[in-house]
Amino acid sequence: MMKLLLATVLAATPVAPVTRLSLPPPTGTAKVGVVTAHLVDRSRPDPWVAGERFRELMVSIWYPARSVHGHERAAWVTPGVAARINPPDSGFALPVTHGHVDAPPAAGRHPVILYSPGFGVERTSGTALVEDLASHGYVVVTIDHTHDAGLVEFPDGRIATNAIPPPATPAEEERLLEKVLDVRVTDTRFILDRLRSMPLARTMDFSRVGMFGHSMGGAAAAGTMRDDRRVKAGLNLDGSFIGPVIEAGLDRPFMLVGSEPHDGEQDETWTRMWDNLRGSRYWVELQGSAHLSFSDFQVLLPQLGLPPGQVEPAVGTIDGERSVAIQRVYVRAFFDRHLRHRSGRLLDRPSPRYPEIGFQRRIMTTW
Repeated sequence: MMKLLLATVLAATPVAPVTRLSLPPPTGTAKVGVVTAHLVDRSRPDPWVAGERFRELMVSIWYPARSVHGHERAAWVTPGVAARINPPDSGFALPVTHGHVDAPPAAGRHPVILYSPGFGVERTSGTALVEDLASHGYVVVTIDHTHDAGLVEFPDGRIATNAIPPPATPAEEERLLEKVLDVRVTDTRFILDRLRSMPLARTMDFSRVGMFGHSMGGAAAAGTMRDDRRVKAGLNLDGSFIGPVIEAGLDRPFMLVGSEPHDGEQDETWTRMWDNLRGSRYWVELQGSAHLSFSDFQVLLPQLGLPPGQVEPAVGTIDGERSVAIQRVYVRAFFDRHLRHRSGRLLDRPSPRYPEIGFQRRIMTTW
């Protein structure tokens, strides 16, 4: 739904010379390629829309490229989605990513990371983090959870919209969120199966698979790890945990990266989950951040020229570029340590280079 929020802001913005919104460039040495894929799970109907016989999903695969010459940079969103969220007279142009469409992949087999976005949000919302990981040698697969995401465009031009009914009671909300999680976990496991038959499979090392996500996507990372041991390490960006994994826990590395607690209150699902984690685990908080700080909106909303009072409730008081830079190094340090067995020493103690990161708890086990 966040892209619909952006659409509302853009529609209300006075007409001015067109300004191109931008994402910070990746920091790695590798050029980045990207391809999209339309996947159909014929083993199940769509769980949200009666009459849709099969579950249809869209994914993007970001990867280190051998060369990008002659391959155009991908748009942040597809044309149909762009037309819905950015009115022609908004005065703004949506970002262009740093991924080059269908660029040839670099040699070698790279660790694979799955990305699941927040509830009601599309796979493109984590592009700044995703393409940076790809520039450092990871293959990253971003997932649109159809009818959970606000807008998903298929290759034939159809656009699926959010179709999850609003709950009427707290008990109904709890059941609904558990279903959302179950659907996302099933989506993710299906995609993991299908990756092996894709042309890019030769660039993927399936013995080194991780997963991360924002909000509900972070819960999906934990839920997928509980059900699928192919996922070796997981990371939650500011999402409440949901379902049986809270009590069951996990025996593989997991990291919690949270926003600054409002009024000092912490999410009780985090403390419960922490007590049941049995692998290496880390809990840090990003000072000055808010819930949407862990998405591209951290850098995009401030570019609209809105007053701080309109932007800060969503993305906090931390500078957007600084926030993204910090998240990039900590997310990468976690996956470097637990998928590549590199030092990841940033995870060992507070760093004077990143005073905005507060360590809440840390327990390191042997690899």
